[in-house]
Amino acid sequence: MPRKKGGSTGAKKIAGSSPPPVSLKQLAAHLGLSPSTLSLVLNASPVADTIPQETKDRIFAAAKGFNYRPNYLARSLRLQRSHTIGVLVPEVSGGYTAEVMNGIEEHLLQKGYFYIVACHRHKAELLEDYPQLFMARRVDGIIGIDTPSCQSLDLPVVSVSGHQDVKGVTNIILDHKKSARLALEYLIQLGHRQIAVIKGQVFSSDTQVRWDAIKEVARKLKAPIDAKLVSQLEGDSPSPEIGYVAAKKLLQTGKPFTALFAFNDISAIGAIRAFQEAGFGVPEDLSVIGFDDIASAAFHNPPLTTIRQPLREMGKLAAKALLERIEKGSSAPYTELITTAPELIIRQSTAVARPVIARRKTAVK
Repeated sequence: MPRKKGGSTGAKKIAGSSPPPVSLKQLAAHLGLSPSTLSLVLNASPVADTIPQETKDRIFAAAKGFNYRPNYLARSLRLQRSHTIGVLVPEVSGGYTAEVMNGIEEHLLQKGYFYIVACHRHKAELLEDYPQLFMARRVDGIIGIDTPSCQSLDLPVVSVSGHQDVKGVTNIILDHKKSARLALEYLIQLGHRQIAVIKGQVFSSDTQVRWDAIKEVARKLKAPIDAKLVSQLEGDSPSPEIGYVAAKKLLQTGKPFTALFAFNDISAIGAIRAFQEAGFGVPEDLSVIGFDDIASAAFHNPPLTTIRQPLREMGKLAAKALLERIEKGSSAPYTELITTAPELIIRQSTAVARPVIARRKTAVK
């Protein structure tokens, strides 16, 4: 059977399909710019800040229109970098970790970096092994979130809520003394003198530092914390249940208090549930302050008064500090400590203190 005139043995172009990708040189020739200019812009180099925004907009539009895809393998081989970051976290859940991760992700994506997340669940063997596994996969640096930094590694490391002095590690922390002062001064202004505290788990990086700050500030404000009014979170669950259990223990002591300062918002939410079940109104009978200001804090019932950590900003700072250290090289001087400021966010879980009343029988069930 004769072949139809005009037939082709090549691949047919599919209607609506994307055009074939072009090279950097081809894209540069189309724009009338040098390949190095395009490389600076598309790779988010700090030098690109000197290039006019109009030129950058033209480059991004053309790259999208011509389906340009950077050759990351070639770039990695040329620069001897993987453009990949390892991120160590206790667990992947909503709240503190998620907010910090959002900030890290935003900055890394903007700068053309990929990241790998590993959850250590506070297990010693994983805390020991994961940094080595990251290095075996040729990451350019590591960020730890609420993760102990015990190893000195041959690459840049940034620790969010890190308090250990380890060579090669940049620590990003909150001003915990200011946090304690904001919370305690506010409660005292409301007339509270019998203040209970829920401490964090023993493995949390901030637990001891924050507790020391609370004790010091309370003593200076002449409102020391009664040891019987201190409960501690137990277990590694990210659920409000551990705050619920810690609050039940406070109620079972029979020691009167009018306010609670919780380790974080999650535990504060659990504590409120325990108080309400015991017949106490929040804030009518008991005021509650959380910590972190996670996304759900404003939408709890009642909306939660809390100490806001700039969690997303701390994530951005971590990513920015790490990439700057990668750019400068391992032998360059680096910032060892970056401190961020807290903010008191007043909502409806706190009120003027009422006279201490006898505990309801349900409080000790």
